Amino acid sequence: MTIRIAICAPATPITRVDAARAEELAASEFPEIALHFHEHCFASAGHFAGPDALRLSAFLDCANDPAFAAVWFARGGYGSNRIAQAAIAGLTAEAADKAWLGYSDMGYLLAGLYRAGIGRPAHGPMVADGRRAGGETALRRALGWLSGDPAGLEGGLDMRPTVAFNLTTLAMLCGTPLMPGLAGHIVLVEEVSEYLYAIDRLFFHVTAHLGGVAGLRLGRVSEVPTNDREFGAEVEDIARYWCARHAIAYLGRADIGHDSDNRIVPFGV
Repeated sequence: MTIRIAICAPATPITRVDAARAEELAASEFPEIALHFHEHCFASAGHFAGPDALRLSAFLDCANDPAFAAVWFARGGYGSNRIAQAAIAGLTAEAADKAWLGYSDMGYLLAGLYRAGIGRPAHGPMVADGRRAGGETALRRALGWLSGDPAGLEGGLDMRPTVAFNLTTLAMLCGTPLMPGLAGHIVLVEEVSEYLYAIDRLFFHVTAHLGGVAGLRLGRVSEVPTNDREFGAEVEDIARYWCARHAIAYLGRADIGHDSDNRIVPFGV
């Protein structure tokens, strides 16, 4: 049976080269999968893959079409938060059983879906990750999971409910109608391109909103810029410090991040 997967870009666009790379890999190694790229993935309106209204409409086209078993997000960047509440409100019964795969900025939608109990949201590689060094491995991991193969799952998952977010995205979610209740959850976080003092500030905010979680695991924090003065603590020191301040169990490292080794974390158990 063919598994039809829709691709949309709720934030920033991809190129047709990105799409062709994923299609070629799927055709050669995952013949049971048929990828459908919504045309808006290649649109451009300033920073975004088309205006808010177009991105919202495209998301709902993919999400509410019963022919698709999953929605695979094309790319992160910035922008899904601008449409996320309307996107969740516009979902119909056809969206209820779908898998949803992405990370970074797509965390706004994954959070909203998880809060609403809609489908199977998961943190994991997106189409644009094919550009990275080792990008085919990331695409292969995503396509494998979408076809039912658990080999790409993050290795530390257990029977406790788990979520994974980019740290900035999680900080922005706190206090909004998209934020799911995370009591009893293991929370995995990762970050890219932030100064160490900014990471400290993010942990200050996030940990204040994670009361009742079962613990926190730290993914990779990459491409940290060099500041004009040293911060004086490393990333793991920062995580441990703020977890201790809020009596959150620090549970070590996680195999997620803005790179081709980014593993898949289904939300929930």
